[in-house]
Amino acid sequence: MIKYKCTLCSKEYKRDEVKYLCPDCSKDYKPGIPLKGVLEAVFNYEFIKKKFDKSNPDWNLFSAVEPEYFPKYPVGNTPFFKIDNYGKEFGFDNIWIKNDGLNPSGSLKDRASFLVVAEANRIKEKNIVTASTGNAASALAAVCASDNKKAIIFVPESAPKAKLVQMYLYGAEVIKVKGTYDDAFRLSLEYTDKNPGLNRNTAYHPLTIEGKKTVGLEIFAQNNFKAPDVILIPVGDGVIISGVFKAFYDLKMSGLIEKLPRLVCVQAEKSNAIHNFIQTGVYKNADNPKTVADSISVSVPSNAYMAKRAVEESKGFSITVSDEEILTAQKLLASKTGIFSEPSSSAAAAALEKLKSSELLDKKEQIVLLITGNGLKDIESVKDF
Repeated sequence: MIKYKCTLCSKEYKRDEVKYLCPDCSKDYKPGIPLKGVLEAVFNYEFIKKKFDKSNPDWNLFSAVEPEYFPKYPVGNTPFFKIDNYGKEFGFDNIWIKNDGLNPSGSLKDRASFLVVAEANRIKEKNIVTASTGNAASALAAVCASDNKKAIIFVPESAPKAKLVQMYLYGAEVIKVKGTYDDAFRLSLEYTDKNPGLNRNTAYHPLTIEGKKTVGLEIFAQNNFKAPDVILIPVGDGVIISGVFKAFYDLKMSGLIEKLPRLVCVQAEKSNAIHNFIQTGVYKNADNPKTVADSISVSVPSNAYMAKRAVEESKGFSITVSDEEILTAQKLLASKTGIFSEPSSSAAAAALEKLKSSELLDKKEQIVLLITGNGLKDIESVKDF
């Protein structure tokens, strides 16, 4: 049985005592600032240490929802492999890819939606609400379709057409918002304050972090039960990098690894609120987060505090890349590896090229590029081919 702990004040709560944020720390929260009082799941690590067997691993030991509530939807187990051609372009010897663009709806966000729908099954909730620029929405709509749930989605009008098509075909109720992701986030919170439904917004619901954690657990398992040296992660609202951190934190607390991989926060130049927070220690919203990488375009990253912690506790760092660097990396990655990643994922590949002459990475370290979304979700961004 899990507990929840506030990442700000460290107060612990019983599983069904809270649903979203720490009641004490979130009193000061208002739309337009990062979430306060984000909760993280706490496991019985001593029990896991005794029960976990690498020869027959039971990953449900690390799950915050019991498997009998899981949706009938095959999420995860995505490819993890070495890409010599791409690494050699920049002098790196040991570059790997975790290709989560091959999840059923085409993005890593399937993982978070899977676990939130599982929780909805547990508490017998039929409606699930989210705000999204596209990937979280299409992921939620897909998982809801598989489990007879209703997805209610607030999405900016600017969301790529391919992602909107997915939502409609999966049967979601789509509410287009004249504004940004941040506006959609605010409206979705207002909706669940007044109407029935479970809010799946990233970080607002703690199981979004737990769901995304599974990509880190898979990297560990597919890497012969070893942590890689470095993971480059595209960052928007900060939940994916927090989930990857949580995976390796749980593994360390369970005695399965001794050292965390260094996590590199990669942001678009204009959508750089978390990067600046890490660099300066002072939080400030991104003034104009417009970028070709729509999945990481956000003015007010919901999980800024936990993302900063993920980078600092893993002894990682942050970097920004331009739209031009992103699109160049997208084309090169496709031509050298056969992987067509959407611009947000290509940001991680762009960061590798930018770091080729830096002392921040050792050319012989095992470095993983986390590909979070399939390029077919946003073909309009590919200007020249």
